Amino acid sequence: MRRAYHILRNPNRVKKQSESIIVATVEIYTTMFCPFCVRAKSLLKKKGVAFEEIEVDGDPASRQQMMARSGGGYTVPQIFIDDKSIGGSDELAAMERSGELDTLLQTSA
Repeated sequence: MRRAYHILRNPNRVKKQSESIIVATVEIYTTMFCPFCVRAKSLLKKKGVAFEEIEVDGDPASRQQMMARSGGGYTVPQIFIDDKSIGGSDELAAMERSGELDTLLQTSA
């Protein structure tokens, strides 16, 4: 099952020139009872990132697609930014700490 999460921002807020906009396409393969999936989705939502969630519970075709795209990764979450596999929740958190995540997600306005 695919779900799209779109973060709605306050339309009355004026955008500052120094702010960045998110232009990346983010996809995350998950299962229902995965705490690492919850953590990764929470981080993305906190940053205001819209993403597509692809649940692989009971869906062998989606799991096979996930494994093929990630180079054999079987565990969830598997996260893709602009079709590039970045790994799972730990890798996402490490990229956030280093500032690399913002670079992948945003471009200067």
